[in-house]
This record gives sequence, structure tokens and C-alpha cells, in this order.
Amino acid sequence: MTRCVVVGGGAREHALAWGLSRHADVVVTPGNAGIAAHGIPCTPTPAPELEADVVVIGPEQPLVEGLADELRARGTAVVGPGAQGARLEGSKAYLKEFLVAAGVPTAAHGTFHDLASAAAHLRASAPPYVIKTDGLAAGKGVLVTDDLAVALEDAAAKLSGSAFGAAGSTVVIEEGLIGEECSLHFLCAGGRARLLAPAQDFKRVGDGDRGPNTGGMGAYAPMTSLRADQVAEVRERIIDPTLAELARRGIDYRGVLYAGVMLTARGVRLLEYNVRFGDPEAQVLVPTVEGDLVELLRGVAQGDVTNGVAHAAGHAVTVVLASHGYPAAPRQGDVIAGLGEDGQLADPIDGVVVFHAGTRRHADGSFVTAGGRVLAVSASGATLEEARRRAYAGAAAITFSGKVSRGDIAARAAS
Repeated sequence: MTRCVVVGGGAREHALAWGLSRHADVVVTPGNAGIAAHGIPCTPTPAPELEADVVVIGPEQPLVEGLADELRARGTAVVGPGAQGARLEGSKAYLKEFLVAAGVPTAAHGTFHDLASAAAHLRASAPPYVIKTDGLAAGKGVLVTDDLAVALEDAAAKLSGSAFGAAGSTVVIEEGLIGEECSLHFLCAGGRARLLAPAQDFKRVGDGDRGPNTGGMGAYAPMTSLRADQVAEVRERIIDPTLAELARRGIDYRGVLYAGVMLTARGVRLLEYNVRFGDPEAQVLVPTVEGDLVELLRGVAQGDVTNGVAHAAGHAVTVVLASHGYPAAPRQGDVIAGLGEDGQLADPIDGVVVFHAGTRRHADGSFVTAGGRVLAVSASGATLEEARRRAYAGAAAITFSGKVSRGDIAARAAS
């Protein structure tokens, strides 16, 4: 049987390992307590020291650091770009330069290294103000605000290093785009791209998209409001020019290219690229892939996306449960009720899977919170309404002190 290694230790990696384990032997490094409880082996041994037919790298940090390059040099098939390709996510300033060179439509922007020039740009701009750290910030490096004073304070904190250290020593300031946002995941290899189910995620911590940005509070797929002509426009104006520019730069990109796209009145605009599966998008994408996920990703790792991608007829919704104080100061150590020995619902609900993001096992066998985002409760259904109802029933069955979650994931789409 095929042996797959999944790199990472969050809910995204739990979802990938769960999907792959239907058709392969899977090991996760380092994994987490919930993945292990689910019957999927976890090990602290680094990926280069493990035997594998295919390695799937979940987080962005090891991709930016060149783990895929190291593994490929050893002859291992890897899902994930090398360090050159990973710069699309690793540096917002590089991404903007790349997009301009490729002719990809994106927000008007400027790159700044000092507060005086950044402040002058902000004062000359109209709200909303969008300030992004150049480097990786675990999904928390973006501020969107209508308040100039808040924008100036954020730019100062980032450029001084007090907010995100070296990751914020350069900032990109963009025009605020108006429209509906969507998450489009393309499997890329050999200069070709295959689209997975379009998804929509929810970044703000509170209902109605209020409060600070987070790593993501939930998602659903497929995004049924996305029209075929809009998908075609994304391919023609964003993905095809990106693949051509990658080829022009001599970058052999094998992995996921996740395009965060804004559907504006002026057409599609690329907000950002991620170079791996989204989190929490993976928790709804994996359940909507029909067929053998192992063969699908093996093909990508070997440079071929023509194995085909089929989508199940159903829908998926995931609701994130986060710790008290998330995202600014998440509390840890709260006992989680409602989970069984296997880390799944103590009272199972049809179609519901619980993916662990930040949990650990207490000495008495119970699970406790151990991170900002704690669990992603994912549910599949024949309709979006059914998937949403199941996901929220599962989320309600899990309790811990100070639990933070949104009540409106996929609400508008399901109405």
C-alpha cells in the first residue's frame, strides 16, 4: 500500500491525513493528540528521515524554508512548491512584483520600509485601508480598517517590529477592494492547473464579519454563488498568466496554488496567493473530493494533474471552535467536553468529523485546549443546508470554558 507522510500538526493536516488514510498508510509529523486518537500514527521524526512514497506538506513555513527542495533532492515525490515558488506566499512584496510582471489584476498598492513614507501614503489614500506584513504571520498580518488613526498605528507597530518581528519590517499597503471573496484551490503541475471545489472562508472572529482577522473561523464548499463565467475569468486573467510567469522564471511548481480572489464590479482581482491548502478550507475540500485522494496528489507530486479531479455531489461546512481570548491572547488548558476517546463526537452525528487544531491530552485522558483555534467541526450533506445543520449540531455538542465560534458560517449561502 502507498505510504504517505503529511507534514504539520493542525486541523488542515488532520483533514488531509483523514482523507488520504482511506487509500494509503499515513504518518503525520509531528501531528497532534487528536490525529493520533483518530488512529493515524504521529511521530516527531522529521519528514526527510521517514520513508514515503508521497509527502504532502501542509503549512507554509516549511515550504518557504525549502523542505520540498530537500525532499526532492532525495528523490521523494512531494506535494508542495520549492522555496522559489513558495515566495508567492512568503513575501507580499515579492508577490506584488510578480503579479505586475505577469499582468495579473490585483489591488493598487505600494511597498514601504519606513513609517514616514507609509504614513504619507495612508494619508493620501481613501478608506478602507489595507496594511499587510511582508512576511509570514500565521494569517494574522492583515489589517483592514476605515480609521486612519488605527491604520497609522498598525503600520507603525509592524514596521517597528513590535507586531510581527522581521516579518513586518516591510509592509504592503493596498487599496480596499469591495466585493465578495472566494477561495479557489488549484492543483498545479507541469504548467497546468485543476480546480478543486470553490470555497468561501470567514476570516473575522465575529458574526457579520466583525472583529479582528483570524486564521479562519469556518468555511463551506462548494461556493454555489460563483458563476462559471467568473471561474473562466479567474483562469484567463489570473491563473494562466501566473503559470506562464512561473515558467518564465524557471520555477517548476508542483502543489496547491490557493488564490484568494475578490469578485469586484470591475472584474476579478487577486488578493493573495497561498502555496498550500487553506485552513479551514482543507476541512471542507477534502470531504468534497470524490475518488482516490492519494492518486490525485501523487500525480501532482510527479508533475501531472491529468489524473482528474471529481467532486462529490454533496456539500461541506466547517465551524471552528477557538479558545477564550482568540486571536489576541488565547487561553490554554480548558477541559473539552463532548469528545470520545477517539477525539470524535462522544455522541456521533451522521456526516460529522472533528478535526483537531490545538488540543492536547490530559493525564486523565481528556482533551484540553492547547492553541488559539482548537477544533474544526466539519460536516457533509446532500445540500448546503443539511451540511450546515449537521456542523452546528456537532459544534453545539462540544463545550469548553470561553469557547469562541461564529454562528453565521454559510448562513447567507444556505438561506
